[in-house]
Amino acid sequence: MLRAGILFSALRKASSCSRIGFAPPLKAGTHPQSEPEMSQEPVLSTLDQGVLLIELNRPERMNAFTEESHLRLREILARAAEDHAVRAVLLTGRGKAFCAGQDLNNRDPRQPGPRSDLGQSLGRFYNPTIRALRGLQKPVICAMNGAAAGAGVGLALACDIVIAGESAKFVLSFSRLGLVPDAGSSWCLTRILGEARAKALLLTGETIPARARQSWV
Repeated sequence: MLRAGILFSALRKASSCSRIGFAPPLKAGTHPQSEPEMSQEPVLSTLDQGVLLIELNRPERMNAFTEESHLRLREILARAAEDHAVRAVLLTGRGKAFCAGQDLNNRDPRQPGPRSDLGQSLGRFYNPTIRALRGLQKPVICAMNGAAAGAGVGLALACDIVIAGESAKFVLSFSRLGLVPDAGSSWCLTRILGEARAKALLLTGETIPARARQSWV
């Protein structure tokens, strides 16, 4: 059973992360998921007093996802699911943004070679990542600093609780790119807002500031 103190501790840390735009330093324990401060891993993790801090660590690319990012995040979540020392999870992004969705540098059609198969990308990477977050039998809190765009919105909404800073915004730009909303965005938004309101947001590609998001529920 999750002690209330653990959850409140995670919420306080989430509030701090969302305000300052990066995670405050935590005392690194002996947990195998603890990472060096200057690690170049695309996703970092640190366990402190029962709260597993997971940081998207590509600030130079606004924490946009690559295949390596997906695999690393799922590896951390799988370990968290089995580790009784992990009582709650706090997910955030380093730098000025939470997550810009897919790193489009990996999808540039001007580059030589076969074109990316978007359906395969969803099936192999995004869908399993969102299912891993949704299926984790421990509270997952998203501390959202800056923008979440595209699949980054789905990543945030897959968490149990979202705490967004004043600078945060949700960028639902799928329709402007001729794409169907993915990474669980359409599923989550429909259940949060209702079908009509979710359709309006997704079809118009509207950017939603955090303060407006607060009125959704």
